[in-house]
Amino acid sequence: MFRRILLAVDYNDLEGAAKVAEYGGKLAATEGAELHVLTVLPKMGMAVVGSAFGPDHVKTMEAETKAGLSAWAATALPAGLAPQVHVTHGTIYDQIIRMANALKADAIVVGAHSPELRDYLVGPNAARVVRHATQSVLVVR
Repeated sequence: MFRRILLAVDYNDLEGAAKVAEYGGKLAATEGAELHVLTVLPKMGMAVVGSAFGPDHVKTMEAETKAGLSAWAATALPAGLAPQVHVTHGTIYDQIIRMANALKADAIVVGAHSPELRDYLVGPNAARVVRHATQSVLVVR
């Protein structure tokens, strides 16, 4: 049914992402699917924000995030899965959809909301992914 699954997690809330990893990992293992793990970093292109950091800061931040996400995935996902880890920059829901399309993913697994939005049933990024993605979307609560 699913050959390629994109698991989108918030690198700033990996504890909260554990449940997303549990569901996404089980789904990938059950389906024998290729698993991709994505986190989206804030865009640093604004002149004010970009000027506060050196030219290599973004590359360093991306490399450190990718290494940390890989280490987290190795412990959070079921044994035997070999996920590919991706780090992008930009608007969260847009980057999730772009990555899913680029990978030709059959399904996207996302968390319902970030820790700041505990009062909401589904946060704005998850809601936008559900509305705009052409893939099946599993929203984990």
